[in-house]
Amino acid sequence: MNCAGNALGAFHCRPHFTIFRLEGYIQACRGLMIAAVSLGFVGSIFGLVGMKCTKVGGSDQTKAKIACLAGLIFILSGLCSMTGCSLYANRITSEFFDPTFIAQKYELGAALFIGWAGSSLCIIGGSIFCFSIAENNKTPRIGYTYKGATSVISSRTKAHSNTADFKLPKDSPRHFDKNAYV
Repeated sequence: MNCAGNALGAFHCRPHFTIFRLEGYIQACRGLMIAAVSLGFVGSIFGLVGMKCTKVGGSDQTKAKIACLAGLIFILSGLCSMTGCSLYANRITSEFFDPTFIAQKYELGAALFIGWAGSSLCIIGGSIFCFSIAENNKTPRIGYTYKGATSVISSRTKAHSNTADFKLPKDSPRHFDKNAYV
């Protein structure tokens, strides 16, 4: 029993609930949420190793496999979280609409909606993580070379070089360098 007393000497006692005396659906929801948080942590570690911008993880093919594994772990984490939230919400709604249920009735709160939104984002992010790493080997990548910036005057000079009426002033430079912009 968990008892509390006041200054007048009156005691109020209630049963002390431990984690083992809780109802089964609450224990299942806690277990699913702990599994979701643990899987999310492991998935983020694998995701950091599997990204192309990190130096850890080996070749690009190995990194792609690690990143796909991270995406699968994120999807599994989101499913665990969504299952836990849905199980708890199912129990709340079934007790709320049961006319024979006499104890205190609860309603769906913000924590459930945040849990559903977070698990949906985790599933979507994991699937994006899986599909964004896959490379298309059929089409080769085209490399682009940087040809340098052209100034307004130099582009006008190239475009109007054939016309005789266009003449630049004698004191204007023909090509701007990096010091001309400062």
